[in-house]
Amino acid sequence: MEGETERSRSWAATMDGTSAPSAGVRLAHADSTAVVWVERTDDLDRHLDRAAREAIEDRELAPGATRSDAAGRRAVDEVPDPWRTCFERDRDRILHATAFRRLAGKTQVFVFPHDHQRTRLTHALEVAQVATSIARACRLNTALTEAIALGHDCGHGPGGHASEDALSPYVEGGFDHAPWGADVSLASLNLCRETLDGIRNHSWSRPAPATPEGEVVSWADRIAYVCHDFEDAVGSGVVTPSILPEVVRRSCGTRRGRQLGAFIDAVVTTILETGRVGMDDEHAAALSAFRACNYEHIYLRPSAVDQGRAVVRVLQALVEHYADQPYAIPVAPSGTGGSEGTGGSGAGSPAAGSPEAYRAAVAYVAGMTDRYAFSRAVAEIGWDPGDLPVGIGVSGR
Repeated sequence: MEGETERSRSWAATMDGTSAPSAGVRLAHADSTAVVWVERTDDLDRHLDRAAREAIEDRELAPGATRSDAAGRRAVDEVPDPWRTCFERDRDRILHATAFRRLAGKTQVFVFPHDHQRTRLTHALEVAQVATSIARACRLNTALTEAIALGHDCGHGPGGHASEDALSPYVEGGFDHAPWGADVSLASLNLCRETLDGIRNHSWSRPAPATPEGEVVSWADRIAYVCHDFEDAVGSGVVTPSILPEVVRRSCGTRRGRQLGAFIDAVVTTILETGRVGMDDEHAAALSAFRACNYEHIYLRPSAVDQGRAVVRVLQALVEHYADQPYAIPVAPSGTGGSEGTGGSGAGSPAAGSPEAYRAAVAYVAGMTDRYAFSRAVAEIGWDPGDLPVGIGVSGR
């Protein structure tokens, strides 16, 4: 074919895989020698299915760990998966959800970050690593822990925590990304109650999660963001390691790897010694001082405050725009984990300016990525690009 290269021809040649006539199967690699077993046995088969794995899990997990239970406790009953536990299914659904995928385009600390700065997506992945490290060492349910960790920030709007300030006036009781993620952003996934509870209550200002796995994620979230937000700020020239309080430098050093290790070890040791999900006083004081340092020098620095105010102005203008034109809000396909509202063209749209229209507008705007939100402001309501948050450039298309 015209334009075909040697590399593309080589790639196309693997389209059908490689036949292994003696085994009656197709292989990915022509030189494959991997063998899982030589002869199948009934005993081996039994250890591959979900029910057998749940039995092993029940024996090996700590007494207070959360057990998987067939299809799990869901709002809508489901048939159990033959291979995956209920919490593994939750984790997989979150990974494939639109709300999770959009985290790649949402602010962690820096609006529209450069290549080396965290997004909400990379933050969620780092929280999952910290949380599962703790859960595995303490014989907790790692699949549930990972599901909660991956989903915990799916309710965040564009522009970081400023979106909560922007959207709160339109939501009864205020907009909180934690319950919003469980009850709106991921509602269509029909997740287990334990997973939703952990997502809904991961923030320390919320009620305690109902499971130890949920509490582990609460600690992992704070450990991860305190350490990586500081590293990003150092890399951006906002701060230097010299500003870290003495208690932090003494307890966990000035580099992220050592800091994470120290805090993870502290939680694991505390759980193993006391049975409670917590941290010893020395490391807890260090984590608190570290977080306070971040607040003073990173989150509340003047440029960050100005950036937050710009986010609030843009998002509130978008909410007002879509509440007045709810027919312009697309409807999310069922079961995708998207957070579009209940708008859409035709007679099914809520009345302009009604409470239902505002709810749909908030759901739609909250689901947007940073770039999409700010581009919609320019393209649909004529927002001045010069009045966008710092670091955002859009063409209006």
